[in-house]
Amino acid sequence: MRRKDREVTDAAEIKSIIDQCTCCRIGFYDNGEVYIVPLNFGYERTDDTYVFYFHGAGEGRKAEIIKRNPAAGFELDTNYALKPAEYACGYSARFQSIIGTGVVSIVSEADEKKRGLSFIMEHNTNRRDWHFDEKMAEAVTVFKLTVTKMSCKKHE
Repeated sequence: MRRKDREVTDAAEIKSIIDQCTCCRIGFYDNGEVYIVPLNFGYERTDDTYVFYFHGAGEGRKAEIIKRNPAAGFELDTNYALKPAEYACGYSARFQSIIGTGVVSIVSEADEKKRGLSFIMEHNTNRRDWHFDEKMAEAVTVFKLTVTKMSCKKHE
C-alpha cells in the first residue's frame, strides 16, 4: 500500500468496516474482459482467513467464469463523503475501503450452503435465527470467496 498512513491493520477495525459495507464487488477476468458483479454478502473470519458468501443464479456468466477461472478480485467500501475545498485540486474524499483477491467456488454441500446463507442474512439483517430447509438449500446457489490477500484503507 502506497499510503501507509491510511492503512488499517487492526482486526477489530477491519471487522467494523466490513460490517458497515452493504455491497461486495467481485471482479473476474473473462476471455480478455474484466467482469465486475455487485453482490450482497455475508462473511466469516476463522483465524486470519476471511470467507465471503454470496448467492445467485447457478447458471449464467458469473457461474461459468467461476467454473473456468475461480481467481477473483473484490472490493468493499463505505462511509464515502466528498470533502469540498475552494479550488478543484483541493477536493478530497472521506472513505473506508477493502480490496483483495481470492478464490471463488460454488458451495455444493447442504449444511455449508445453509451456513453461508445464515452469514448473508445475519450481515444484512443483524439477525441470527434464520432457518433454511432442505428444499430451499437445494434450490439456491451459494458461492464463497476464500480471501488470499486483503488490504484495508481509510481516509478521514
